[in-house]
Amino acid sequence: MSANRFGVVLFQLGGPDTLEAIEPFLYNLFCDPDIIDFPFARLGRKPLAKLISSTRAHKVRHHYATIGGGSPIRRNTERQAQALAADLEARGFDARCFVAMRYWHPFTAEAVAALESAQCDEIVLLPLYPQYSSTTTGSSLNEWNRRFHPNGAPVHTVTEFYRYEGYLDALVETIDRTLEGFEVASRPELIFSAHGVPLAVVERGDPYQRQIEETVALVMERGGWSNAHRLCYQSKVGASRWLQPTLRGTLRQVAEQKIEEVCVVPVSFVSDHVETLGEIDHEARELAGRLGIRRFEMTPGLNDSPAFIRALADLVLAAVGVREERVLAAD
Repeated sequence: MSANRFGVVLFQLGGPDTLEAIEPFLYNLFCDPDIIDFPFARLGRKPLAKLISSTRAHKVRHHYATIGGGSPIRRNTERQAQALAADLEARGFDARCFVAMRYWHPFTAEAVAALESAQCDEIVLLPLYPQYSSTTTGSSLNEWNRRFHPNGAPVHTVTEFYRYEGYLDALVETIDRTLEGFEVASRPELIFSAHGVPLAVVERGDPYQRQIEETVALVMERGGWSNAHRLCYQSKVGASRWLQPTLRGTLRQVAEQKIEEVCVVPVSFVSDHVETLGEIDHEARELAGRLGIRRFEMTPGLNDSPAFIRALADLVLAAVGVREERVLAAD
């Protein structure tokens, strides 16, 4: 067992665990200066967040109702943390893993308190967003820096892992497994669906879109499939311009082209939650059926799959400078 104790913090967006928590969750999200920013935002952000969250809560309530009345993201992320700690322990490392949700429990402040009580010798910050965006990884790390008071322990940060081979292998594995369920695995079109961001974010230099596109190219190359594929975006909020095309628009285009089988890959998500289970596997599936698409399947989230957990463990060890045969450079 390694003498050093590693404290690993897994960052995620978070999600309401009950229907009653939807509006306060959304209020926290839209109060985030990394999400809502405009001239004099300090004065207007809270009233605007209140307005958007109350309106949006009614629109998304049915999504959460269809997946059991709340988001499973906390449960899935805690399972990832437990599996990651077990993997590192099996390799001979003393690691304690903590979950820091950005907009709902357990909040970042709760993770800070738990980390501080664990008396770790080194800290690894591991946002569970493969592709970097100021609205996700950037926001989570900004909140961490506001809450965490350095105690002398070295802090290592994994800012992105979209090109990391272990992550790509885990994605390929889920796609292979889903394609095996089709009568002819090479027939369905692969539709990669990523969470959208406003165009203004990308125009300010955010690398998210480029990294998403590169992820898709790398996964297709690594998978070696002959299937046609395309990329789209989902989860748009508000009237501003967001990345295009949308998932709904893409399904309509696919139907117009008489494509009858599709496999949707939630490429920017590493666990199942409302965007995958509600927006894709329920709402988009219903739309596909109405459009005449005969077969619609979604690849499962990476969740705590052994391949993905191994990749996370390798990333942690690479971040602290430990080199094993299975640890690959994250760049």
